[in-house]
Amino acid sequence: MIYLIRHGETDLNKRGIVQGRGMNTDLNETGREQAAAFYRAYRYVPFDKIYTSSLKRTHQTVQRFIDDGIPWVQYPGLDELAWGVFEGQESTESTRDAFHGILQSWSKGDLHIKFDQGESPLEVKERQLEVLEKIIETDDDQTILICMHGRAMRLFLCLLLDLPLYKMDTFPHQNTTLYRLEYQDGRFTIIDFNNTDHLKYVLPS
Repeated sequence: MIYLIRHGETDLNKRGIVQGRGMNTDLNETGREQAAAFYRAYRYVPFDKIYTSSLKRTHQTVQRFIDDGIPWVQYPGLDELAWGVFEGQESTESTRDAFHGILQSWSKGDLHIKFDQGESPLEVKERQLEVLEKIIETDDDQTILICMHGRAMRLFLCLLLDLPLYKMDTFPHQNTTLYRLEYQDGRFTIIDFNNTDHLKYVLPS
């Protein structure tokens, strides 16, 4: 069983600024409240292992579980997609147009396209596949918690479900949203889709 969540909110999330792989930001107050709410809701799940990206916003989101003594492994292969020259840039009409254009290209199957100094979905898939193979090899019968990032999580869900990557936007991904997947007979199935019930008492920032 995989519990897959997105990290909690950061100040750049709040401002609508893309962080990507190169911005190693902290959770803000709302993000810390989201992380605490997730812990309260799922602290009794008997997780065997925790996986995160190498970026600290994922570590901070599941820190309470780590503090409980659950084994933790961080993989750079789970990092957010690198948005290259647009990481950390204020949202303007030109940046919004650039993002709209690249997302349109991806949705049409042009998955090799990337921003300057960034990554394409195909490149992210390759590093995620290496991580997934390690997880299945060692933890296929265990209950694990994975914390990662919005765009990377959408791509990872496509990988888990054997869907073409151009369907990545099928999966909503607000901060600390949960997807729960079961692994049986060599296949993953979603049994909990975009669950945010734990956030019902967290006020938006």
